[in-house]
Amino acid sequence: MKPSEAPLGAQIEVLLPTAAPHGFDYLAGSHGLQAGDIVTVPFGRGESLGVVWGKGTANLPPAKMKPVAAKHSEYPRLSDALRAFVDWAAWYNCAPKGAMLKMVLPIAEVVREMKSRVKIDTAIDPQKFNLAPLSDTQKNGADTLEEKLGKGFSVTLLDGVTGSGKTEVYYDTIAKILASDAEAQVLVMLPEIALSVQSLSRFEQRFGTAPLVWNSEITPAKKRATWQAISQGSARVIVGARSALFLPYKKLALIVVDEEHDQSYKQEEGVIYHARDMAVARARFEKLPVLLVSATPSLESYYNVKQGKYAEVSLPARHGAAEMPDIHMLDMKKVPVARGGFISEPLREKIAAAVAAGHQAMLFLNRRGYAPLMLCRACGHRFQCPDCSSWLVLHKGKPRLECHHCGYNLPVPKTCPSCQAEDNFAPCGPGVERISEEVVAFMPEARVAVMASDSSENFKGVEETIVAMAERKIDVLIGTQMIAKGHHFAGLAVVGVVDADLGLAGGDLRAAERTYQLLHQLSGRAGRESVAGSVYLQSYFPEHPVMQALISGDRDKFLAAELTARKNGNMPPFARLAAVIVDGAKENEVLQTAKQLAASAGHHSNKALHILGPAPAPLFMLRGKFRYRLLVQADKNINLPEFMQSWLGSVQHPSSVRVRADIDPQSFL
Repeated sequence: MKPSEAPLGAQIEVLLPTAAPHGFDYLAGSHGLQAGDIVTVPFGRGESLGVVWGKGTANLPPAKMKPVAAKHSEYPRLSDALRAFVDWAAWYNCAPKGAMLKMVLPIAEVVREMKSRVKIDTAIDPQKFNLAPLSDTQKNGADTLEEKLGKGFSVTLLDGVTGSGKTEVYYDTIAKILASDAEAQVLVMLPEIALSVQSLSRFEQRFGTAPLVWNSEITPAKKRATWQAISQGSARVIVGARSALFLPYKKLALIVVDEEHDQSYKQEEGVIYHARDMAVARARFEKLPVLLVSATPSLESYYNVKQGKYAEVSLPARHGAAEMPDIHMLDMKKVPVARGGFISEPLREKIAAAVAAGHQAMLFLNRRGYAPLMLCRACGHRFQCPDCSSWLVLHKGKPRLECHHCGYNLPVPKTCPSCQAEDNFAPCGPGVERISEEVVAFMPEARVAVMASDSSENFKGVEETIVAMAERKIDVLIGTQMIAKGHHFAGLAVVGVVDADLGLAGGDLRAAERTYQLLHQLSGRAGRESVAGSVYLQSYFPEHPVMQALISGDRDKFLAAELTARKNGNMPPFARLAAVIVDGAKENEVLQTAKQLAASAGHHSNKALHILGPAPAPLFMLRGKFRYRLLVQADKNINLPEFMQSWLGSVQHPSSVRVRADIDPQSFL
């Protein structure tokens, strides 16, 4: 009997899926419990599901301990590797261990209601596989990936231009795993499952069955059934968002992180973590390969390849006869724009010509609604959210003014609340609704659609728009960054970017990198098949390095320049960052706590570690809470999670004030 399979004795530690940083001691009774067993225990006034984590801590006498209520032997126990990963992820992200476990056991009733009424098909038949033929370059890449299988932990970056067939390459790898091992499981992570209707459809075409999907959109009953299939091993391929990474797979063989650069992989609420980095960590604990996929890799992944830490498979050209689109710069200081409009005359002409030729066009602006601000012409009053440091966005369809951070909204008033002037409001700046209005005005016969996150309450409308665009039932699609995420529209000839400079504002460390990634991915939607593609960038700063990199197509030169700038500033990937966010309903308490944190950490500041702040967050008020931030900048040899936990744990603060750590922050708002 292996040590991990031996009963733990009379006293055990049970970890509960709560915000607790540790487990609780219970009496094992006659259950013969082992580490990883799923149990029900009395907790508070009721009962809670939990997992046996190890031997009891002996901090309580047996007389004060409660016995385990039930052992759920119908479920496989959590593996040593998964429990070690949970321990490590909680430590690394400075998060409560119980909160991490909650992602492993996401529904408290999952065990108690094991006989779910929802039936899901998990059958995989290799005889029904219908994989696309690979080019020589793709086959070489697939062969390289195959060599990684079954040989323990490895990280490989599949770096291919948009339209190069990266998905077909890793499909080939998945097919080999499924055909060679009847129990092996594969996790494919996508940044936003709700936008992946085409990916799921393609998977079903290639493998003869749909994969199981794990995201926030599925119903609790479907989630229970899916969790059961994953834990029991009948689910072979799971396509999921961030949280799918923490599920208790029975025999995981490969993790694929598609669009690994996407900022949606960063979880900003609750437990703060980066799913790409946690995927690499879980693969290390499980001793299996992880595949990172992107046409615009994150600077961290690109650097790790250059340092030899990650392997690389490169697909430098588009598959088949398709060519990369031509990219053109429209200098907005020189090109004409119609009065009251935002689309330049040259771009209007290109859109009209594409539609007249039977092709499609796409316009991108990363702003929802009609206008980002509405003010009174008489007194200059601006409508601001009462609970957030942000202006209310005008949505003309309903019509209403809405905060995009907390959801606060109100009907558009008739009179100004400041000066009582009537019907004297001016919308300032464009959102996608306003761009749509402009397109309809100069192309009244065109079929125009808008795609943004508020196009539908449950993303059903977004999915319908994607299908309609793919079936060429839309002539001009206008949208936010949702339209840049991996879609394949065969008839798309022209892509226009209304405000290419928008993402460069704000002084964010990753502003240039993210803007380049977004515009490059967006450009890659054009010309993916026989229709030639062209991209037009409207910019007031055409000389900016991001714009020049897009025009020249020299991505590696741009990334090299970014690496040099980061190195000179001692920023990631050459150093480590951690943020501390302090928030609460009373500003004086929040500020006092932030100052105490800064004062207590002062003696740690040296050449290897610096603490900056506190300073008001750019979003100083969010959902009624005042916010201050501190930033830790540390050399790579500093054990940053250990320092953060020691530092934050040494400062007492009011229970009404929340202090959160963000290791490797991606947002600085």
